[in-house]
Formats: sequence, C-alpha cells, structure tokens
Amino acid sequence: MSNKVEVQTRNIRLTEKIDEYVNKKAGNLDHYLPAIEEARVELSHYKAARDANDRNVAQITVYGKGFTLRSEVRSDEALAAFDSALDNMQRQIERHKGKHHRGRGDGRSAAEVAEEIIDEETGELSPLVARRKKFMLYPMTEDEAITQMRDLEHDNFFVFYNAETSRINVLYRRRNGSYGLIEPELG
Repeated sequence: MSNKVEVQTRNIRLTEKIDEYVNKKAGNLDHYLPAIEEARVELSHYKAARDANDRNVAQITVYGKGFTLRSEVRSDEALAAFDSALDNMQRQIERHKGKHHRGRGDGRSAAEVAEEIIDEETGELSPLVARRKKFMLYPMTEDEAITQMRDLEHDNFFVFYNAETSRINVLYRRRNGSYGLIEPELG
C-alpha cells in the first residue's frame, strides 16, 4: 500500500472499524494502477434525503500524475455505498489503463490516427468539430422548455431562448430525474 488514503465523514461518526475497513480497501487501489498517489474517501449521511436509498453517499477520488478518477454511489448503508463506489472505481481504473497503456485496441498508433485528421487534398488539418447544427430559437418560458424537451424526447439537454430573462439557457435532466437550468453569463 504505497498510496495515501484520506478518510473524511459528514454527519457520520468515523469509528475505528470504519476507518480500518476503508483504509484497507482503498489502500489496495494502487494494486490495480501503481500510478495512484493519493485516494480520498468521503462518507456522508443526508438525513433529509427523499429516498432512503439516497441517504448515505460514498465518494472515492484517486489522484495520480496527470489524472484524477472519481466515483460516487448512494445507498441505504454507508459501507454498502463505499463497496459499490470501490467497484465502480476499479472499473474506471481498468478503463483508464485501457486508454493509456494498451493502445487504441485496433492496432493503430496515435500517429496513424493523426494522419487521418490531415486532409489528403490540402495537406492541412481537418477541423476537430465533426458536425455543426443550426436551429431556430423561439422565446419560451422554463415550463414550455420542459414540455418541449419531453415532446422532442431530448433526454440530456435542451437549448432555448428564455422569454422571461431574454437570454439563451440550457435545460438538462439530472440523475434523480429533476431538471437543472444553466444560465450563461459573459465573463
């Protein structure tokens, strides 16, 4: 166990048993990816959560040179949430190793892929934006935007012109099924 493990709790008393368990399990993450330098585990309890299965949250964040991986799971028990987050983290580590250590998977090197980006006729780089889409924005309220988003079966996000604020907004669906609203401002 060469990586450092930091355990934090919110609204949960950190007992010696929990601390030992978390340190033992999270401390072994460097077995899967030796480049991990530090792991942070945060166990939280939210008494006011609507669903009992969302009351305990376990977040695991691992840091290494040039990367950060994060996993978050909600459950009815803190250690069950931690175990599930740990399983998710191990899958993320495997994906990370696959991206950075095994190559592209199709036998081609990064240089060969870069050659495809160069336009053969002009010898110049092709634009990285593969597709552009234009559409008309009609002024609407937030409620109308939610209705449009449902009607059009846009599952992730919906861009609209907010008639109440006279600005372009982005409506998006959150993990819990509710909606979020992004109101951009110029910096």
